[in-house]
Amino acid sequence: MRRSILVLSFMFVSGLVFAQAETVYPEGLKVGDKAPEFTAKDQDGKSISLKQVLKNGPVVLLFYRGQWCPYCNKQLSHYSDSLTLLTEKGAAILAVTPETDENVKKTVTKTKAAFPILEDAGLAIMKSYKVSFAVDEKTVTRYKGYGIDLDKANGTNGANLPVPATYIIGKDGLVKYVFFNTDYKKRASVQGILNNL
Repeated sequence: MRRSILVLSFMFVSGLVFAQAETVYPEGLKVGDKAPEFTAKDQDGKSISLKQVLKNGPVVLLFYRGQWCPYCNKQLSHYSDSLTLLTEKGAAILAVTPETDENVKKTVTKTKAAFPILEDAGLAIMKSYKVSFAVDEKTVTRYKGYGIDLDKANGTNGANLPVPATYIIGKDGLVKYVFFNTDYKKRASVQGILNNL
């Protein structure tokens, strides 16, 4: 009897530990939702307002994890290479990240991004667009083993990342298209964006 109780107790405690290690992902915005307003500084220190940018046409808003992420760098490079195709459709691209200004500049160097990359101070934009999540301790430790320290990469934003979502926001301020996948290896393609502009 005592052994059964011990086994059950161990299973319960193990279950709690396992549950705490699992990441809880947000759900993102949906098509038709009102896009939350924001203003943030880009890589050049310029203040960028969503409201102002929307006056000129739709906005492709993408969230990326950091300059340490090869999938993010590949996506940003593709968007930069295809910038003319996107702007010909009247669209502007804005990228949002939790990383520090110093690391945003590294991203620009790595990807040749020719569009505003916004440092999301206090995770305000990520939270309002429902893409922000706290990285579990097991993953934080695993990343450190790869030389990625999220506290250093993100500064005061700490071990928080966005689901690498992409939204198209119409001039009316409504979300027209959503690519939201918790698998960070999967990203919205340029062609997918072009098809929805």
